[in-house]
Amino acid sequence: MNNSTIEKARKIKMLVFDVDGVMTNGDVTYDENGVEYKTFNVKDGHGLVRMAQSGFITAIITARNNGTVEHRAKNLNITELYQGQKYKLPALEELMKKYNLDYSQVSYMGDDLPDLCILEKVGLKCCPQDAVDEVKNVCNFISSKNGGKGAVRELTDFILDAQGIEKIQIVSENKE
Repeated sequence: MNNSTIEKARKIKMLVFDVDGVMTNGDVTYDENGVEYKTFNVKDGHGLVRMAQSGFITAIITARNNGTVEHRAKNLNITELYQGQKYKLPALEELMKKYNLDYSQVSYMGDDLPDLCILEKVGLKCCPQDAVDEVKNVCNFISSKNGGKGAVRELTDFILDAQGIEKIQIVSENKE
């Protein structure tokens, strides 16, 4: 990673994530009753719990509404969850105001066109390896992993390393 990206990572206080295509591989599965299922990566979850335990603000901003995402956010001690956000920037601006942060202190990981409105503004612009080209073109951190396959963990480890924070053992009841 280049020095400019490491410098950006040193300023981060809040990590914000899209869900589909970032925390999951982007597949959506429905049963015969229309119930939606998502599959999450445990290593990604472990990284997110470590960030929370290290004092970072973690947030999800997603266009979809899904009980599975709410359950996952609670399991991982995600600080803030915004669902049903077709246009995501107002949610981010609300978070920044609430926590008195500027764009340089925010990392966002997205994978598709609806994420560009945030990616164009934040300090650490991140995406999984399988993000669309338009997103990759604006990002300064492109994971070597695909969405739902370790991209989130790679980012959390990178930020912890950049800030010289020891990768602590998780002390909790959840299995992450």
